[in-house]
Amino acid sequence: MPLDKGIKYRTHKRRRPLILVTNDDGIHADGLKALASSLARVGDILVVAPTTEQSATSHALSLYKPLRCDKVRKNVYGVDGTPTDCINLGVHLILKGHKPDLVFSGINRGPNLGDDIHYSGTVSAAMEGGLMGIPSVAVSVGYITRTKGELKYGAAAAFAARVASTVLEKGLPKGLILNVNVPSKNAREIKGLKITCLGKKNYSNIMSENMDPRGGKYYWIHGEETGFDNIKGSDCNAISEDHISITPIIVDPTSRSFIGKMKNWRF
Repeated sequence: MPLDKGIKYRTHKRRRPLILVTNDDGIHADGLKALASSLARVGDILVVAPTTEQSATSHALSLYKPLRCDKVRKNVYGVDGTPTDCINLGVHLILKGHKPDLVFSGINRGPNLGDDIHYSGTVSAAMEGGLMGIPSVAVSVGYITRTKGELKYGAAAAFAARVASTVLEKGLPKGLILNVNVPSKNAREIKGLKITCLGKKNYSNIMSENMDPRGGKYYWIHGEETGFDNIKGSDCNAISEDHISITPIIVDPTSRSFIGKMKNWRF
C-alpha cells in the first residue's frame, strides 16, 4: 500500500513533521476530526483509525484474525481492528517501517484519568507509539464524572497543536508518553495547566445481571463513577478544578525500588 502523494518522509530539515493520528472512538468520531484538523497546522497528517468503536480495548493486538486496512480518502485509512493495530499498520504497512515524527491518539470522548489509562484504547495507542520509540501523546476531553450532553473539542484540539509543537522542539525521553486531559469547556473557561500524577477514580455497581427471553443470564460490565480520591497534584484534581492535566507516563512499569527488597524474600 503506497503512501499517499503529498506526504513525504523527512529528507531535509525544512520538511513538515509527519504526525500519525489514531483514536479508539472510531474513524468517524468528532474528536478525531478535530484533532487531525488542528494538528495539520503543525505537520502533515496520516490518520489510521478503527472503523468501529474500540473503547476499553486497552493494548489489545489482533493476533487471531486477519485485518483489513482500507483507504477512506487521501491520507485517511480505516482498520477493522484495535487502536494498537492501527499504530502497527500505520508504521509498518503504510509508512513501510519509516517512523513518523509524532503519534497522537484522540481526542477521546470522555476523560482518561487515573486507573482509566489501563483500559483505554486511546492511551494504549500512544503507549504503542512509545514502545516503538516515537514521541507519543494521548488526548482526551470531558468532565471528572460522566455527564450527558455534547462535548466541546475545540479547546482540546487547539491545545493538542501546542503540545505537538513543544514536543517536536523539546523531544520526549525514550519510553515516556504524555497523557493529556482537557476540560470540556470553552478555552476562556479553562483556568490553566497542571503537570500531574495519576489519580484514583472510584466506581460502584461494576457488574449488572440480566435475563434473556429464554431464561439465560447475561451480564454487563459498566460501573458507575462515584467520585475520586483527593490526591494533591493528581489529574483527577486538576480536571475537577477546570485545569488541563498533562501526566508523563512511562511504558516500563517495573518497580525498580522494590527489586532490592524482593531479593531478600524466600520463595
